[in-house]
Amino acid sequence: MTQHPLLVVMGVSGSGKSTVGAAIAQYLQVPFADADDFHPPANIAKMASGRPLDDDDRRPWLETLGGWLAEHQRTGAVLSCSALKRSYRDLLRSRADGVQLLHLSGTQDLIEARMAARAGHFMPASLLRSQFATLEPLAPDEPGTTVDIDQEIDAILDHYLELVSAVTGPVVR
Repeated sequence: MTQHPLLVVMGVSGSGKSTVGAAIAQYLQVPFADADDFHPPANIAKMASGRPLDDDDRRPWLETLGGWLAEHQRTGAVLSCSALKRSYRDLLRSRADGVQLLHLSGTQDLIEARMAARAGHFMPASLLRSQFATLEPLAPDEPGTTVDIDQEIDAILDHYLELVSAVTGPVVR
């Protein structure tokens, strides 16, 4: 593990990656980035038109995200990123040592309701089914944990801090 936490908060669109990731980064006082901000205009236009991205669309984006993680290896950082497939997570982890994963998991009904309530995001709720179809949950050999999003953000933060404490020693909150 790196000296400072290097965390990817992952899950389908609407699972709370940005909210949870920003809260963890603020608590740990490390940089935060939202992977959505790294999408090239062509990816955003494709998703906004209701078409899901394919692996060819995602690969350059994931390479860029992996580079961002590598740049922050010494300081630690938190990145919110869908990272739906194991191969995507492997690519991110291949660019920076010690990346931990926090999978925000919830039912499709809960996440559809959340997406319906948010405004101004390029990702239409109609693509949620394709994200669930693509999602490969964390495998037992992947460094990280899964947490149910049907709880308050403080409970999710506490769950993550417990995980970090088990690996690095106590974290005082």
